[in-house]
Amino acid sequence: MDHSAIAVRYAKAFFATAKEKDLLEILKTDIKLVFDVCNESADFILLLESPIVKTSKKSELISSIFKEKINELTLSFLLLIATNKREVHIPGICRNFLGLTRKDQNIKSALLTTASEINSESIKKIEELLGKELNATIELSTKVKPEIVGGLILRLDDKQYDASISTQLKKIKQELLESELK
Repeated sequence: MDHSAIAVRYAKAFFATAKEKDLLEILKTDIKLVFDVCNESADFILLLESPIVKTSKKSELISSIFKEKINELTLSFLLLIATNKREVHIPGICRNFLGLTRKDQNIKSALLTTASEINSESIKKIEELLGKELNATIELSTKVKPEIVGGLILRLDDKQYDASISTQLKKIKQELLESELK
C-alpha cells in the first residue's frame, strides 16, 4: 500500500474521532507535540524505523515518552499504530492530521521571507491583512534570507509571490540578454 495513503487513512480516522468526541483542540496539541518530537529527534525516528526493535518494545518506549504529556486517547492511537506495525508512518500521520485540522478551522499557513528581520508589529499587520483578504486565520512564519537583497517572498499554501529585488534583477538581466541577442 502507498505510504501516503496509509498516513492519510489513519489521520482521517483520528480526526473523525477527535471531532466526534469534541476533543479536537486537545488532540491537535498532542499531535503537534508528537510531530515536533519526530522532527527534532533523529533517535526517535530511528526507533520507529528500526526493523530490529520488537513492536512490544516500541510500544513500551512510545508509552514511556508520551504517557504523562498527551491525552490517553492520543496515546492509545499511537500504540494502535505501533501494534499494526505502521509506526514508521507516525510523522506522516501527524502531518496529515494537522493539515486536516487547519483546513477544518480555516487556518492557512504562510511563510514570509525577507532580507532582514522585521518587527512583530509588522508581522501582526501582515497576518491581519492576509486574514481579511483570504477570509481565514493566518499562521505566518518568517525567514530571513539576506541574499534576496530586499523586498519579500510570500509563500501561501502552494502559491508563491516573489517581490524580491534579486528576482527583479534576474528578470532585468534576462531581458537585457534577450534584447542583445536580437
